[in-house]
Amino acid sequence: MSSNSNAPQKTILSFLILFVLMIISTIPSCSSSSTSTSTSTVTEDHHKKFSRKLSLKELWFKREKLSHLHFYFHDIVGGKNPTAIQIAGPPVTNASSTFFGLVTAIDDPLTVGPEPNSKQLGRAQGLYASASQSEVGLMMVLNYVFTEGKYNGSTLSILGRNAAFSAVREMPIVGGSGLFRFARGYAQARTHKFDLKTGDAVVEYNVYVLHY
Repeated sequence: MSSNSNAPQKTILSFLILFVLMIISTIPSCSSSSTSTSTSTVTEDHHKKFSRKLSLKELWFKREKLSHLHFYFHDIVGGKNPTAIQIAGPPVTNASSTFFGLVTAIDDPLTVGPEPNSKQLGRAQGLYASASQSEVGLMMVLNYVFTEGKYNGSTLSILGRNAAFSAVREMPIVGGSGLFRFARGYAQARTHKFDLKTGDAVVEYNVYVLHY
């Protein structure tokens, strides 16, 4: 009787031992699977990540420096080969003394001196638009594209207001490329010459730019 009464207990104990052994045997497999999944997730996250922090040393940037650039900007409206061409403007019935609404595309030469045949350093390419009803105030959206010396292939981007008849105008530099990556600074413009008959202008620029 005693042997028969212990049989169910032995059966249950054997089942529990077998069940525990089965669980233990699956643990390494789960761990390996988890590690593999984790590694895969990290790799996928690296490629799919929208942003990450970098140091300037990783990109091989040196100490930031301040450069001063000086050149002349030739805005040629008349003649056989104009470098500034009107692409949009207000209706004739709504014309104003400030040329409000006028939009001009430019590809103006940048030179060492004010003379037309002076050595060319690059081009000013972009747009300017008359954006003021009270004075001749231009919104400048352009790139200085340099083609000479160590800055050949580098650019500076300007986005700012140019009150054309003020003695000195200041416009911000909002970026650049090539040797001017991460550039910031400002450009000061002074009219050197303006022809009232043709609308042609020569503008002196002093540019102060921080870059690496």
